[in-house]
Amino acid sequence: HELLGEIIAATNLFALGFCAMLTLKGHFAPSSSDSGGCGNLIFDFYWGTELYPRIGPLDLKMFTNCRWGMMLWSLLPLCYTARQMELYGSPSAAMLVSVILTEVYVFKFFVWEAGYMKSIDIMHDRAGYYICWGCLVWVPSLYTSPSLYFVRNPGAISLATAAFMLFAGLLMIWVNYDADRQRADFRTANGLCNVWGKPAKFIKAKYVTASGQTKESLLLLSGYWGMSRHFHYLPEILASFFWSVPGLFKHISPYFYVIFLTILLVDRAHRDDGRCAGKYGKFWDQYKKQVSYWIVPGVY
Repeated sequence: HELLGEIIAATNLFALGFCAMLTLKGHFAPSSSDSGGCGNLIFDFYWGTELYPRIGPLDLKMFTNCRWGMMLWSLLPLCYTARQMELYGSPSAAMLVSVILTEVYVFKFFVWEAGYMKSIDIMHDRAGYYICWGCLVWVPSLYTSPSLYFVRNPGAISLATAAFMLFAGLLMIWVNYDADRQRADFRTANGLCNVWGKPAKFIKAKYVTASGQTKESLLLLSGYWGMSRHFHYLPEILASFFWSVPGLFKHISPYFYVIFLTILLVDRAHRDDGRCAGKYGKFWDQYKKQVSYWIVPGVY
């Protein structure tokens, strides 16, 4: 905690050098055919020049996204808790709620890690400054900011309030996991399954690959995915709110992450919708008519 500034500065220098290396690697020693630049070196540095860069057996995107970023997101709040105990003798209720929810969320991520491999981060975003610097520097810096704030601002919430916040946050994490699991099970069963006790409803969407092959995907219309097209973002935002709100509303600092996450996921929902519209065409238009909301059912 006391050396956080130095740690972030050193990590930033490493990350900038790492992203420069990725830019050059994509031009001169790519790991796959999905590589190359756009002619603008600055944008190549920002967006990346490879989708799946590797050095020998080491998957560099997996290293930055899943190992470095997510593991530090788990470890730093524990360090902040230890520092608060040094200062005050014991962790506050606000700190415990925030850290428990964070640790459960990161644990959920690793349980679901195989599903993350099918996310927009992995399948569509190249390994450049946008993704890799974000996971190497931005995640440990900003994503842990609620518990960092609580080190010297212990808060004063009652045990009953803390218990409610903890329960609500755990519920949102479970709903987020269950929504992802529901879609993954549907895909594994090729649509031949029940969702919430009823046969799954879906649209068979045909599309043409870059090589000219015609393939088919199933667009789920049941369960969480019949409520909004990106429903799983809603409980994720609410979970982050519940590990920030133990600070009450005395300062904006605990809310930096949930504000950033909301902007990120709204942007991601729009990007994903645009990609799907281009991929599925009229089938995506049919899907949007039946699932009209982006993230929040009945609202947005």
